[in-house]
Amino acid sequence: MSAGSPRDSQESPVGRLRFPVENSRGRRYPELAHSYRNEFRRDRDRVVHSRAFRRLENKTQVFTPGLSDHFRNRLTHTLEVSQIARTVASVLGLSEDLTEALALAHDVGHPPFGHAGEAELDSMMRRFGERFDHNLHALRIVESFENPYPRFPGLNLTFEVREGIVKHSRDFAPGEIPELDEYLPGLRPPLEAQLIDLCDEIAYNTSDLDDGYSAGMIVVKEACSAVNRFGELYEITEYQFPGLSERVRMKEVVRGLIDGLVTGLMEGTVAACAGLASVEAVRLHPERVARFTAEAAKTSAQLKRFLRESVYESPALVRARSESVSRIAGLFELLLAHPDLMPAAYLAESAGQPLHRQVCDYIAGMTDGFFLRTAAQLGIS
Repeated sequence: MSAGSPRDSQESPVGRLRFPVENSRGRRYPELAHSYRNEFRRDRDRVVHSRAFRRLENKTQVFTPGLSDHFRNRLTHTLEVSQIARTVASVLGLSEDLTEALALAHDVGHPPFGHAGEAELDSMMRRFGERFDHNLHALRIVESFENPYPRFPGLNLTFEVREGIVKHSRDFAPGEIPELDEYLPGLRPPLEAQLIDLCDEIAYNTSDLDDGYSAGMIVVKEACSAVNRFGELYEITEYQFPGLSERVRMKEVVRGLIDGLVTGLMEGTVAACAGLASVEAVRLHPERVARFTAEAAKTSAQLKRFLRESVYESPALVRARSESVSRIAGLFELLLAHPDLMPAAYLAESAGQPLHRQVCDYIAGMTDGFFLRTAAQLGIS
């Protein structure tokens, strides 16, 4: 199967598994149909116009903005995930609109400072018998925190987009997460939602490799030894483009890795879907069917391992994460003791929530920049 051009959904090996927008379970609050946008396109647009989506511009992906203006942030990462996901959905004959809406929404629940910030907020909340998970927080954002409409709370997204927000990266059993019992626990989400986590994996593996090289953390010789496909692609570029600078050769290798992983995702998914005849069959299947081929899965695993050793666990990033986590803990404790330091309007909007939840949600909604300014103003360093 070539990834060069989209196939008609009727010709695609998995086009029969496309989720039809007309089969949507609808919105929590019924609305009239739009004259020229289907329901999933409306959801996509609502996500893009939300404040939470705009805040992604000032949230860390891996590298803080002070190191360079060229590194990815959480917003540019999201756009790369969306680009990859739309391509995969198009070639496989799936719903590009549903896929794009889910890709654009998949990270809106992230707190400041990426996964380190998420882990620290989760640690704080576990003291109160609760937890913090960015996917659950994303659902609360689109259900409650964003309120641009006069007729209903939240963004009033379709069931399938809300389900995909909480299920794109994991499944859960009935009763496992009581607040999500309406989202068909025990069943798999549509194939469009299953694609998002693996498209996310392709995007961050390759972009972190690219940014890590720009930051001086990636040694090409080490990457060639640690990631088989990287070494093969690098050797090909040396043969095809003798005398090319290492920087440009690296760009060519990263493009080759993206192409190989995307192709591997499409081919692996097609193979796994053999014998499945409908969206309902996808839901009832005992495991997820979006997957890499064995070769692509090996490349992805090698990239993850190499990036963890060379980039994520580098002294500079470990130190930066430690400082960020310390500030989050400090601000959390301060706001618990002095809730009046939070905006009066926010306290009024979140009235009825336990104080620890109010504090958690307030911090989670901050950008990195706003967090640092707030911490500095309150004497937390």
